[in-house]
Amino acid sequence: MSDTSAPSSSGHPVSMPDSQKLYDAIIIGAGFSGLSAAMQLARARKEICIIDAGLPRNRFAAASHGFFGMDGKSPDEIARLAMGQIRAYPTVSIAHGMAKTATRLEPDTAGTGDEDSNRFKVSLEDGRRFQARRLILATGVVDTLPDIPGLMPRWGKTVLHCPYCHGYEVRDRELGVLATGPMSTHQAMMIPDWGPTTFFTQGKYEPEPEIRTQMDTRGITIEQSPIVELIGTAPELDAVKLADGRTKPIQALFAGPTVSMTNPLAEMLGCRFEEGLAGPFIKVDASQETSIPGVFAAGDAATARHNATLASAAGVLAGVGVHQSLIFT
Repeated sequence: MSDTSAPSSSGHPVSMPDSQKLYDAIIIGAGFSGLSAAMQLARARKEICIIDAGLPRNRFAAASHGFFGMDGKSPDEIARLAMGQIRAYPTVSIAHGMAKTATRLEPDTAGTGDEDSNRFKVSLEDGRRFQARRLILATGVVDTLPDIPGLMPRWGKTVLHCPYCHGYEVRDRELGVLATGPMSTHQAMMIPDWGPTTFFTQGKYEPEPEIRTQMDTRGITIEQSPIVELIGTAPELDAVKLADGRTKPIQALFAGPTVSMTNPLAEMLGCRFEEGLAGPFIKVDASQETSIPGVFAAGDAATARHNATLASAAGVLAGVGVHQSLIFT
């Protein structure tokens, strides 16, 4: 039998992924939610396999803010610290690669000799296949922003989504809110707590009279002429160019993206979705279990509210939910 362990940076053995093993759980995604779920299961001494594609949603941000105990650290640094801690547990295996398919197996097709119908197979793009009694989808989402020149090079730096994550860092500058949907007015109402704010309707999302009155009270400037370009040496932002030829000084722009699943795994498995204001998300119950028994989901893929702390908390719930489902079913 070949050696199935390798030393980690901490000196602990790290189990290599084994395609012949039936894991207690496979966790797809190694972001804040996936690693939080993994920690609970590793500490419960369950055999788990983490599949990590290495493409977290927050990779565009230089720092993560508002995350308890980690304020100001980069998302990559937080993930590396968490992964290093999880690697200390001997029941953890890590497979680097992109999950391509996920299927539910018929009872006992895994060759285990029992009739528990919760058996899942996950295939990676490189051909490797792994099986488990439970799945946790912690795959995150993909952001889609308006096609405006200069927007994407600044995403996560001076073009931002969450004011709680990044508002303090751009405080007292000229701030803008790019209307991308009906909830953009709600976002605009928050931003004056961090600096003088202009709401760019893009000619599509004019605030209702009552909202306009509230915006006036908050000192928000409303601009109807659409932004057509961002100006400055990226990732810095100096101003925005408007469709009528004017430029307006703006040092940070908040924009709510539309979101979609990073991969079709939840659809393949038949999970139900709910429709959020920014896009669909996987429907889960209080234990983060989806509509498919044995499949759990956590993080941005399974909620309409996206935040690092919320993602981590949901991962904890999913890990605990999986553990208890293995005991009581």
